[in-house]
Amino acid sequence: FTLNNGHNLGILYCICYNYSEMEKLTNTILKCENLNKSFGKKKILKDVSFTIKKGDILGFIGPNGSGKTTTIKLILGLNSIDSGNVTINGFDIKKDFESAIKGVGAIVENPDMYMYLSGYENLKLVANMYNVSSSKIDEVVKLVKLEERIKDKVSKYSLGMRQRLGIAQALINSPNLLILDEPTNGLDPEGIKELRDLLKNLAKKENIAVLISSHNLAELDSFCNKVCIIQNGTIIESNEVKKLKKEVSNSTYIFEINNSTLVNNVIDNIKVLDSTHFSIKSKKEEIPNIITKLINNNILIYEVYENKISLEEAFLNKTGGNKID
Repeated sequence: FTLNNGHNLGILYCICYNYSEMEKLTNTILKCENLNKSFGKKKILKDVSFTIKKGDILGFIGPNGSGKTTTIKLILGLNSIDSGNVTINGFDIKKDFESAIKGVGAIVENPDMYMYLSGYENLKLVANMYNVSSSKIDEVVKLVKLEERIKDKVSKYSLGMRQRLGIAQALINSPNLLILDEPTNGLDPEGIKELRDLLKNLAKKENIAVLISSHNLAELDSFCNKVCIIQNGTIIESNEVKKLKKEVSNSTYIFEINNSTLVNNVIDNIKVLDSTHFSIKSKKEEIPNIITKLINNNILIYEVYENKISLEEAFLNKTGGNKID
């Protein structure tokens, strides 16, 4: 087709641009903008902002009293917002709470359930609230892998199984945002692994966005792709886990050789770690040149690897050593 004037071209450009922006917005499930909250004279949250997109598992971490649970309660509408906005699936929770919250499943602390009823009966009670069919119950039971025990009384469940049943309750209304506050509390290693595998499956296969608050940074490190660090009510870092750890590690490489005392005369700015190891801060592209220098000086190289740090180490670096209690 032919555009005869600049005005029509301008209109076409605006339509394409707005469509592109819409595509970005539809990929964003949760958006928190400049959230502020005080209790009396004490300010708990100060301009808290972050976003979660489809398929993200975001670890929300910080020391005790930093504002994690308060933020979650603002998102869920359990506490009022002093100023700022929470948007879920494009709906502002202050202006259209019902439309916003219907896309959310949540467990704050321990999931509530009737111990004397079976797992299925507990799910049936929640399903009736949402007018959900029995086929949907079967679907979430399969997702959380409770098929073999769903007819047993909850009192016979392990803590890990109860957590999975709690997540099944949260999934009954087909949410695309799952919010979990300290879901690994009290779980044994097997229960933690079950929860980890379930969340990874929900994010990857169901495209659900997950916001998870936990003190167990080693576990979050194993399945979160993004992290948001809050300290004293302020977001001090919001990044991909890999990028955060890369940034903090400062591109340090470890060399294992036959004798580290020989290296000082060959390569500058190294740090001798022990008799057979040294480290050096370097760009990846320079590592082959360093290896060549060592070989030319008859130094035997057994191993070279990047010094990869844990999420906990990155957290301590960002918070100035302020540990999670």
